[in-house]
Amino acid sequence: MGGVNTRRLLAERLRSHRLTAPARTVADAASHLLAVQSQDFVAGRWALGARTRGSVTLSQVDAAFSRGEIVRAWPMRGTLHTVPARDLGWMLSVTAPRQHQQAASRHRQLGIDSEIVGAAERAIRERIDGGMTRAQAFEAFESVGIDPKDQRGIHLLFVLTINGVLCQGPVVGKDQLFMLAEEWIREATQPDDPLAELFVRYVVGHGPAGAADLAWWAGLTLGQAREAVERGRNRVAEVEEGVFVSAESPRRAAGAAAVHALPAFDEYYISYADRTPVCSPEHAMTVGPGKNGMVRPTIVADGRIVGTWSHAGAAGPAPEPQFFAPPSDEVADAAASALTRFAAFRAA
Repeated sequence: MGGVNTRRLLAERLRSHRLTAPARTVADAASHLLAVQSQDFVAGRWALGARTRGSVTLSQVDAAFSRGEIVRAWPMRGTLHTVPARDLGWMLSVTAPRQHQQAASRHRQLGIDSEIVGAAERAIRERIDGGMTRAQAFEAFESVGIDPKDQRGIHLLFVLTINGVLCQGPVVGKDQLFMLAEEWIREATQPDDPLAELFVRYVVGHGPAGAADLAWWAGLTLGQAREAVERGRNRVAEVEEGVFVSAESPRRAAGAAAVHALPAFDEYYISYADRTPVCSPEHAMTVGPGKNGMVRPTIVADGRIVGTWSHAGAAGPAPEPQFFAPPSDEVADAAASALTRFAAFRAA
């Protein structure tokens, strides 16, 4: 994206990510981004809170799950994401075949075949009655002679989800209940061209971006991503060859924050084939992904990652930032405010 001025690119991305143009509600933020990486569940919920106006709390995000507005699932890359409930089905129509293909070798190792998947689905349907925790799902598998150990159980839940049988809905204590998608998702959309829709919605929530970025984000082949671009390009704006933004970007909010405390695996960093516009290469290993696959929470100032922090552990005082270089007083104060906002989010 050498032709796009870096300052402009960062300003556009901050708006498209709803960081300088926060959404009215948690559900609106989720709809705008389409999918928010959420294998770290606190991180995924804070990603939505950070993109929503006002003093958003963890309980407000959980209420959106309980109302059925958003769900958690494996829509792409074999990775848990939070998505608008109404969009899950059509997304899987695009991304599930490749996920099946990529998981096939591991599933053969685990002895997961169509017969085992069928037995697992029947066991779930017989026992789910208003939702079930992961532990209860594993008990259901054991009741029909399926050993959930060695990741077999979680892989079966993954298969049943990408097959459109399950999704994760209400949050009960520390658990999120698995629900039958056909019963829990009350209103599902079906775009005329799901592949084009995936590209357009990605650009709306992540642009400026191009085909290589879409391929990485959605777990598609580059050929599929290029086809998606061709089929959807008339619905977005091309700012240079192969680089697209939304035809109607959200307006930057008056007094928008210049410094943000973003969670682990945040879309602002993780969603692109090339992350150097937002993070200097010398700091990439500090942010991640490292050898353990983790991507750390980040401090973002004027669109660039300037440090990290941690949201692990129980609720308590605001976390302390670790800056890559001594910050200005203005950035230090703004980072402290952003982390205080997170502490308030987590506490309520």
